[in-house]
Amino acid sequence: MTEEEPGIVVSPLSGEFTRDGITVVVIIYRALGGAGWLLEVVYDEDIATSWEDPFETDQEARDEFLRTVEREGINAFLDDESSTIH
Repeated sequence: MTEEEPGIVVSPLSGEFTRDGITVVVIIYRALGGAGWLLEVVYDEDIATSWEDPFETDQEARDEFLRTVEREGINAFLDDESSTIH
């Protein structure tokens, strides 16, 4: 999901993130009128990591992304296969 779709609200906390020369796109979004924010990290348009459980706020989603980068490194998002984090 890289383009805004009807019925989807994309958080202003979404955007590119670069660490160690590697850039990923962080997408934080929710359904229009929805309560939970979803988090997806895309690398090279073909590789995506999504969190299965929604976050209460877009800031909580961004904070979880940053914690993951600190804990596992930016390379955690470079796997050849898409993955889901529970």
